[in-house]
Amino acid sequence: MPVVNARMYSVTPAAAADWREVLSWALLQADLDWPFVEHAAPAPIAALWARDDLGLAMMCGLPYAQRAPRPTLIAAPVPDPARYRDRPVYMTDLAVAATSPHRTLSDTFGRIVGYTLADSLSGGVAPLRHLAHVREARGGARLYRGAVGGLIHARGVVQALVEGRIDVGPLDGYAHDLLRTHDPAFAAQVRIVDVTEPLPIPPLVSTAPIAPDQLARLREALLEAHEAPVLRAPMARLLLARFAVPDPDDYAPLAELGHDLAPFETL
Repeated sequence: MPVVNARMYSVTPAAAADWREVLSWALLQADLDWPFVEHAAPAPIAALWARDDLGLAMMCGLPYAQRAPRPTLIAAPVPDPARYRDRPVYMTDLAVAATSPHRTLSDTFGRIVGYTLADSLSGGVAPLRHLAHVREARGGARLYRGAVGGLIHARGVVQALVEGRIDVGPLDGYAHDLLRTHDPAFAAQVRIVDVTEPLPIPPLVSTAPIAPDQLARLREALLEAHEAPVLRAPMARLLLARFAVPDPDDYAPLAELGHDLAPFETL
């Protein structure tokens, strides 16, 4: 039986409960009795995405684009804040500690940069690509004297900034916005000094074989979720305007991102 998971943007237990409520409603509307499975950090999220029995789970666009055969794209969240412009996209916020003297990205050069995982789009490849372009524009001079990886997720980056282990680090923009909503005191410990360009947001996908009628019912339910009175509160707390069904080809260019980039440690 296909299983369901919403770890990626479950930034707090309350957010996790809201995601479960939204997805459970969609499953009920689609007449699908699929169970939820837990896969909380520090369990590697790549192990979740490697499963072949996912019926409904959010997957980073990078492994989605690179996996063969590619998972079935069901839908994608459209965040409500204005910076997303009513599109299924997200960006990476490059942040420093709130107490840091650094006011711009260039102020952090010569210090320590952090990242979540090398194979993460928002926490690895997207910021690395952004910084590589900055380095090229500056004539190729090295930007940082060192890098710290393995920070796993946005919370890990915030903690590393607050503890002074890194001077600048990447935050998945949607995760950051959710943290500012669900855990404002924690999020207030950092501030943004730069933002990467928007990229397709992690979609809800299936790696399990599902029947065409099941896919159609599930998509229809997700597309109607923003109109359900019972979901008004959880979707508002998740900063969700609606779900959309992007063209899977929108994600295809992501498969090549990072192939020609040097690692953070040599940036």
